[in-house]
Amino acid sequence: MKRLLWLGAGLAIGALVVRAVTKAARSYSPQGVAAAARDSGRNLVDSVREFIDDVREGMHERERELRAAFAEGVAIEDLDRAGELEQLAGPDRSGDGRHQPVPPAPEDTTR
Repeated sequence: MKRLLWLGAGLAIGALVVRAVTKAARSYSPQGVAAAARDSGRNLVDSVREFIDDVREGMHERERELRAAFAEGVAIEDLDRAGELEQLAGPDRSGDGRHQPVPPAPEDTTR
């Protein structure tokens, strides 16, 4: 009875080892290498597409900001300065999701 148990365990372990070795051998075959290269290429293309989409989104956002400033008659330099101040202020905690600009520092009049 013990011999039958050990025989079954050996067969099961042997089958698992054969499957693992076969899988590894397939991955190093020409077809396996080609499949890996194809998958890597797809991942690279997907990453580049995501990057391009992010850049386009940023460009459109900046263009909207510039058009709004132009419509209001705000100078580009003032718009850039306001953007820097908004970044320093961080998000508004009131819940509307907009940034509140930081007021400029008072000028030093002690001279």
